[in-house]
Amino acid sequence: MTFAFHLPAPMILAAIVADAALGDPAAMPHPVRLFGALIDAGERVLRSGAPRRDLVRGAILAISVIAFATALAFATVVVAGLVARWVAAIVAIALAWTTLAARGLNDAARAVEVALAADDPAAARRALPALVGRDPESLDRAGTVRATVESVAENASDGVIAPLFFLFIGGPAAAFAYKAINTLDSMIGHRDARYLYFGRAAARIDDAANFIPARLTALCLIAAASIQRRAATAWRVCRADARRHQSPNAGFPEAAMAGALDLRLGGDAVYGGQVEPRATLGASDREPTPEDIAGARRLMRTAAAAAFCLFAIGRFIIVRSLP
Repeated sequence: MTFAFHLPAPMILAAIVADAALGDPAAMPHPVRLFGALIDAGERVLRSGAPRRDLVRGAILAISVIAFATALAFATVVVAGLVARWVAAIVAIALAWTTLAARGLNDAARAVEVALAADDPAAARRALPALVGRDPESLDRAGTVRATVESVAENASDGVIAPLFFLFIGGPAAAFAYKAINTLDSMIGHRDARYLYFGRAAARIDDAANFIPARLTALCLIAAASIQRRAATAWRVCRADARRHQSPNAGFPEAAMAGALDLRLGGDAVYGGQVEPRATLGASDREPTPEDIAGARRLMRTAAAAAFCLFAIGRFIIVRSLP
């Protein structure tokens, strides 16, 4: 079986170690940049402004980019395998590494944390766009902490546990498909006038792809919260508030994080000068502090480790049970 569609757990662990040690080196070409360029070019050619036409053309673009991403991972590993099996293994690990973003997420959140701890709100606002799309100038100190913690929670799913999930299911090819889906949603999967129709297929595909990973991320965050004896609270807040979020998926890791840290997350957010109403998650009135960002980073890392163990054991049991 080709490494493009099946990656043994030790090789996935090697990709995790590479991400933890090196992150995303600036000099290294990243597949997400290629996917973004394709989406941007496709939008320029296909988007017309006519609702019915854009609905179809947006779906064509989404399917094409996802198919390209899958084929790219498959072809790269297969070509490497023509040289030697060990070369294919190294290439497959490298491709898997590019789909993980734990180090980048941790470092981006830490930059905000350090700036706030140094009482430098301007530096915190400069660091925040690496994590969130909302207007940094609209946030006070508490709002900056909340926005950072929310981003760590959501991206614990999108950037870490969901790619791990797809790596275990279908190797680099499946993980590349997921990254293409995630990139499509972040670029065109919006509800504004520009993308309401053109990005609808991208948004729906992203909702489907993240349905299971988002809930598994919440469970892993709840398990991680048990270290601080807050698993019961995280579970209770997740059950009570997760479905109040406007997203069918993001509310689960965010609500679990809110309960784990005893914070109130969510609430109205400002994007491009426009206020976007959002539900609140959690009932705590405690004032957020930079230490909450450190706590969110620890929970994210622990949850990622729990997810790796869960997926590895789960796949082993399923494979052993097959005739």
